[in-house]
Amino acid sequence: MADSSTQQDGRAFHHHDRTLVVMPTYNEADNLGPTLSGVFSCTHRADVLVVDDNSPDGTGRMADFMAQGEARLHVLHRKAKNGLGPAYIEGFHWALEHDYDIICEMDMDGSHRPQDLARMLDVMARNPHVGLVVGSRRVKGGQTVNWPMIRDVISRTGSWYARRMLALPVKDVTAGFRAYRASLLEQIDLEGIEANGYVFQVDMTRRAHQAGATILEVPIAFIERTRGASKMGSGIVLEAMLRVTGWGAERMIKRS
Repeated sequence: MADSSTQQDGRAFHHHDRTLVVMPTYNEADNLGPTLSGVFSCTHRADVLVVDDNSPDGTGRMADFMAQGEARLHVLHRKAKNGLGPAYIEGFHWALEHDYDIICEMDMDGSHRPQDLARMLDVMARNPHVGLVVGSRRVKGGQTVNWPMIRDVISRTGSWYARRMLALPVKDVTAGFRAYRASLLEQIDLEGIEANGYVFQVDMTRRAHQAGATILEVPIAFIERTRGASKMGSGIVLEAMLRVTGWGAERMIKRS
């Protein structure tokens, strides 16, 4: 279900829930400043947690320095690059321990626009029954910008396959731009999540659905990064296919 009725200027977010944007990083020094500046200017009440995997380019050190002058910025250091899923899970635990009400996922590489984050938070504020808002490329009004055709085909195919295998009511199953209610994350067995790469998003979607959460998709523009290198690789795609197939088989066995 899409919702495109929110304001377009990125300043529609006016509720009082404590909100944290979790942003995993690995070698994102070039993107750190511009992305954080955009988030803070568009979402005046949201805090940001940078979860850095000991980036060789000094991303974590830069984030520490910036946090000295910005009370809304927090930094969590991990010892090594250990995957997207574990980074988000650690960030979720930190957010729950610090009593945030809304917990978001957002990329640091500039592919997720801060004005879209503000719209997603506004949708969450106006729909208290919604447990998860997904920033979607695959609903009316959603789009990808400057993506290679093969990457777009892989993304569309992956979402279609996961949606069919797992019977999920979400068109952009692999989307990594999200806003969760803390109450939903508390229902999910975060420690039981083994998915590491981008299939982590599929796993979180199916777990939210299994928990009975209402999920809304909000159209966003996904912009291909202009600085730094993509973390997408063939191993990530293979992991996704194998895990989704396994989950689908389990689902069919339980139904039979």
